[in-house]
Amino acid sequence: MAHLLNSWTILAPIAAAAMLVLTAALGEQPWLLVGCGAVLIAAVLAAVHHAEVIAHRVGEPFGTLVLALAVTVIEAALLLSLLVAGGAGMETLPRDTVYATVMIITTGVVGLCTLIGGLAHREQSFRVEGAGGGLAALIVLAVVTLVLPYVTITTTVGTYSRAQSLFAAFVSAALWGIFVFVQTVRHRDYFLPHDDHAHPDEHAAPPSRRQATLSFVLLLVSLVAVVGLAKVLSHPLEEFVKAFDLPRSVVGIAVALVVLLPETWAAVRAAHANRLQSSMNLAIGSALATIGLTVPVVVIFATAYGLPLVLGLDPKDIVLLATALLVSAVTLGTGRTSMMQGAVHVVLFATFLFLACVP
Repeated sequence: MAHLLNSWTILAPIAAAAMLVLTAALGEQPWLLVGCGAVLIAAVLAAVHHAEVIAHRVGEPFGTLVLALAVTVIEAALLLSLLVAGGAGMETLPRDTVYATVMIITTGVVGLCTLIGGLAHREQSFRVEGAGGGLAALIVLAVVTLVLPYVTITTTVGTYSRAQSLFAAFVSAALWGIFVFVQTVRHRDYFLPHDDHAHPDEHAAPPSRRQATLSFVLLLVSLVAVVGLAKVLSHPLEEFVKAFDLPRSVVGIAVALVVLLPETWAAVRAAHANRLQSSMNLAIGSALATIGLTVPVVVIFATAYGLPLVLGLDPKDIVLLATALLVSAVTLGTGRTSMMQGAVHVVLFATFLFLACVP
């Protein structure tokens, strides 16, 4: 991989940021919305490029952690801004977005990676020691934050009391912190591939500190622009949802899909290049960061400002979430994947999207 920054990877984030400023100044003009969609895709591709430059500089698993953390922090900022704006349905938007993120990653991203990797390389492998621990942590966090609020009796269905919310926020952040410590310090080898014969880029000279620093800055600009443009396009999306009489939760799914575009593209590219370990690191790490970081920030903010917050899922979504986590435990439990596992996840992902639109 050539580490010299291509001109388009510099221009795309700048153009996306400029389009964001222009939209704020001129309003949601139809031609501007079309331009927002175009530069959003360019910013996503640029973000992946800069994340790969950083990853080669710092090495695994720190490289995938950088992208996962950056996207999650920006996602949390977007949700907070929407919560402050208020309006009908805002109290469920964080729940819908977090749930959609977990489902998109565990079914869509993992499914595409294993399906495409299986088609290209027949069979692939990754370190189950790291993935297994991460998946176990994800199951616990998903149950604590998205399932238990539906069955607790202290408050109304789907909500936590103040003490329960703060407890869920604390254990989510603590478990995510332990996972990061294990991933980067105590058992870093669990998240490294068994061998690197399929990784010719690893033998190339890493980018200079100046190149890596520039990529880090441009990565942040890209991610801020992606989330900002997603917020700009959210109003037309809401109008689209109303026009076709779709459930309000579709907005949360769309927000999650856009925010996860950089990670999804990076994970699929890694799988196609026979680097499934990087794909698994990115997928599981992103899902954990979504709950471990986003939920505590949103809960603390909502508690401090007295904003309503609904975390508990509906029964249909609880069943889908449980199925996704169970299937992930089965298909990823051996550390070897083929196109069959990928097909199972992709079908489940399609089911999630269909039932979100036609509940």
